[in-house]
Amino acid sequence: MTFENLPPLLSEALAARGYAAPTPVQAAVLAPEAEGRDLLVSAQTGSGKTVAFGLAMAGELLEDGVPPAVREPLALVIAPTRELALQVSRELAWLYGKGGRIATCVGGMDPSKERRALSYGAHIVVGTPGRLRDHLERGALDLSAIRAVVLDEADEMLDMGFRDELEEILDATPQERRTLLFSATLPKPIVALAKRYQRDALRISTVGEDRGHGDITYQAVTVSPAGIEHAVVNLLRFHEAETAMLFCATRDNVRNLHASLVERGFAAVALSGEHSQSERNHALQALRDRRARICVATDVAARGIDLPTLSLVVHVEIPRDAETLQHRSGRTGRAGKKGTAILIVPYQRRRRVEAMLRGARINAEWIPAPTAEAVHARDRQRLMETLLQPVEADEDDLDLGRKLLAERAPEEIAAALVRAHRAKLPPPEELAEQGEGRRDERERGHRPGFEDTIWFRMNVGRRHNADPRWLLPLLCRRGHITRNEVGAIRIAANETAFEIPSALAGRFMKAVARTARDEDDGLLIEQMQGTPRDAARDNRRHDGARPAPAHRSKGPPRRARHG
Repeated sequence: MTFENLPPLLSEALAARGYAAPTPVQAAVLAPEAEGRDLLVSAQTGSGKTVAFGLAMAGELLEDGVPPAVREPLALVIAPTRELALQVSRELAWLYGKGGRIATCVGGMDPSKERRALSYGAHIVVGTPGRLRDHLERGALDLSAIRAVVLDEADEMLDMGFRDELEEILDATPQERRTLLFSATLPKPIVALAKRYQRDALRISTVGEDRGHGDITYQAVTVSPAGIEHAVVNLLRFHEAETAMLFCATRDNVRNLHASLVERGFAAVALSGEHSQSERNHALQALRDRRARICVATDVAARGIDLPTLSLVVHVEIPRDAETLQHRSGRTGRAGKKGTAILIVPYQRRRRVEAMLRGARINAEWIPAPTAEAVHARDRQRLMETLLQPVEADEDDLDLGRKLLAERAPEEIAAALVRAHRAKLPPPEELAEQGEGRRDERERGHRPGFEDTIWFRMNVGRRHNADPRWLLPLLCRRGHITRNEVGAIRIAANETAFEIPSALAGRFMKAVARTARDEDDGLLIEQMQGTPRDAARDNRRHDGARPAPAHRSKGPPRRARHG
């Protein structure tokens, strides 16, 4: 199937963008049985669905092959997030570029400018549910002439709590309109919404039995909880992707990981709910013009982002379910390009992730995190490939090369070139030993070198947002030890216990005493009598009589430096 039977306005626009043949979802909505009907479409992210519903609406938007003069909009597209709405608007703008007017209404933008755009007349209005309802209630948005409504990623809109807004908007449109509902999945709430607002809808599904994206390679990396950040660093360095996206569960974790990567020298931006629309736009522009190569984001903030160069997705924190896994991973492997999606899995969460992958019918390869040696080997391979590529040098370059050869041996010049290249790269991290027989975090204290240990406690716990990712560097800095010299870590409500090999305990405490004088941060580290289990047993025996830790601030000690 080709695009030959489309109106010239559309076929020419598609040809100009390099579209030769429709994707499966585009072919399905253009089939004769879909013409003029309501559609209930389940299609994955990256399948070309924006162009699909743009083409499906052509019968409602064009008269004699061109958009007619209008005052009220003829089509309405509703999307869950600002980024997705803006992306849809850009796609429809080039598709209907000759004569079609698009108005975009999203939160975070100037509503007065949006009202002016609506007053001038638009063929298509694209927006988010909240902002569209606001314009509707204020009388700026007139839906009386709507001929087609598209609900893009409808499952996500319901998950985000937009049911009331959607129903209010749909109830304000004419009953004879077409309703095109696009959703990656079709849970019961979506089916109920379709039943209420669609008439004799044609069900279209382009989701195959392998629900993972065919152009995405899935991998899973098992790590200790304390080694997650180091694994992220080494994965980024090992792949050196043109653009990579890292997913975290919360905005706090996005902020912390982003700061840590920037501190290490990575060109990274962050996207989460705490960023303004202007900040988000600047971050995305930095990714598009290559000033940044890494985006650290939450699930919602990344919805709708389309980065053609994105080839690596890293699930730094495990997705909450299989659908989130697929939505996240769907940022890569688009438009026929290959992509890699990697899950970082703490040892104790492996079974849960295996069950999630089975439910999603995704075959993931379980691999160890790249070591520093593996990263250096990959660097050498990439450097050889880069330096051996043919180059066009002008006479000034050749003259400088001859002068260098006159002053230094070729090996010295080549070594200086290699050194200059490596200096631009953030160093990889040393990873803790990854034993296959380690089934549970409780076995951690019995790895080689930890048969004889002493337990210490510090006055920071869960109530102070204690997290191994910043506690471990803190201990290394204060005690002048390495990460591999810290054993198990047990985080309680008000304190954290950790173990150090007995042979190092004396040196560790002397270093802690020295650094405590230099860093007045309220952190107290002291040796325990016995183990955390002994302390818990004593607490129960004395009914909580043991004195509370001295440090009772509402937050952790100052930790401007992370190692």
